[in-house]
Order: sequence, then structure tokens, then C-alpha cells
Amino acid sequence: MNDSRIPLAAVIGSPVAHSKSPQLHNHWLKVNGLPGFYVPMDVKTDDLETVLRSLPKMGFVGANITIPHKEKVLEIADQITDRATLIGAANTLIFLQDGKIHADNTDGYGFISNIRQNAPDWDPAAGPAAILGAGGAARAVVTSLLDAGVPEIHISNRTRVRAEALRTDFGKRLQVIDWVQAGNMLEDATTVVNTTSLGMIGKPPLRVPLDGLQRGALVTDLVYAPLKTRFLAEAEDLGCQIVDGLGMLLHQAVPGFERWFGVRPEVDSATRAAALR
Repeated sequence: MNDSRIPLAAVIGSPVAHSKSPQLHNHWLKVNGLPGFYVPMDVKTDDLETVLRSLPKMGFVGANITIPHKEKVLEIADQITDRATLIGAANTLIFLQDGKIHADNTDGYGFISNIRQNAPDWDPAAGPAAILGAGGAARAVVTSLLDAGVPEIHISNRTRVRAEALRTDFGKRLQVIDWVQAGNMLEDATTVVNTTSLGMIGKPPLRVPLDGLQRGALVTDLVYAPLKTRFLAEAEDLGCQIVDGLGMLLHQAVPGFERWFGVRPEVDSATRAAALR
């Protein structure tokens, strides 16, 4: 907040009307008694740089970036954090006083914080992790799991070459498993993550067999519509500890809000309720 204007922030994507970020951030502004507004902006790729360069002049202090701009924005930003570079995408922008754009990726932070809050006894070093999917979200999850101390990650994707790309970027602690064998990699995994959109409302189901899951394993799904996916429900029936994906959305928003509005918000039951309204 570099002047006396009311600070503004936004979520930028296309489409963006479905985003829960406005109700989340505006809830935090209200409960903390802060001036400011957070709005959705539907921006096409061809207009992205023009829009971003104009926002600081209009009183915007930052923005969240969502599909399909999370990779493209790295070509526009003036400063990029190491983790955004490693992940190959940014979801949080901070507009500096000179108008320059600082890009970061807080998805991995949100992922780990969600687990820490809802499964406080989770031990990342207890055994291998298994990841379904190899898109941008998977890259953030891989980064955060390796940083947390997971000894090894088995990853499987419907298109194997995308998983191989992660193996190339992250090294020998990743092992690639064919999609048809994805169920087998769950047998020794103590942490299991679905990073695909399979199982989301309106998407095909996730058909990976789960009978190999260890009782007591931590199982989480980045999908949060529905909150308890079939994947999570089946894992719970098999005696696994489950964590839904909504908390990742909430926690990844914390660092940006703090930088933009000067207060670190709390992720609590009221926050969840606000996001689900």
C-alpha cells in the first residue's frame, strides 16, 4: 500500500466467475477491519500484459493468477522467485512501488500447510509418496514434498512423457510409473496425492484401484468440488487419514493477502465457511 488510495487486489483468469478467491479475501478484509476490495477479472491471454501493467496505476497492490495464465505470467513478470521458476508457474503477483511485477508461487506452501493443519501427526519422512498427475499443480506438490523431507516420490500420469519431464527436472528421488500400473505404486506409499482433475464435478471419475493403500496412509485430493471426492471416501473406508483440497486453496492465499494488505489472515472454520458460501 504505497499511497492513500484504498488498496485493490484481483484474481485474473479466463474463465474466472467460478473462483472462490473473492469471497475468501473479502471475508478476511471484513473480519480484520481492513480497507480494500478483491475482485474477479476475466482477462484473455492476448490482453494479459496490458492489463497487468495498468493495474498498479489504478491502485492495485497485487493479484492472484489462475488458469490459463499461470505459466504465461512468468514471461511478463519483472522479478520471479526461485520456487516459481522451479515450478514453472506463478499464482501470486505483488505490484511494487515502481510498478514492477513480482511473481511467486504459493501452491506448495498451501498444500503443505493444509496437511499440517488437518493431519498434524503426518510424518513426511515415514515413507515414499505417490502422486497421480504431472501438471502444474503436481510440480508444486513435488517441490513441497521434497522440501518437507519425503525420501522418494512415485509419480504416474496418463501421458507418461509429462511425468518423465518432472523426473528430468527434479532428479532421481522421482520414479515414473505407467498409468496402467498406478494402483501398484500405492502399496508402499505413506502419502498419496491426487493432483488431477479426475473426480471433480463434471469430470470423469478417477479409476485407479485403491485396494493397495496402506491403512493409516495420508491421502489428499487437490479437488474440492465435491469436498469429499470418491477417491477420498474410498481411502477413508480403507482406514486412511484423509485431507480434502479446500484447505490448500485457503492456505495458498495467506502469503499474498499478507503482502497486499499488511495482516496475516487466519485459516479457521469461519474461513472455510466463507469460501463455501
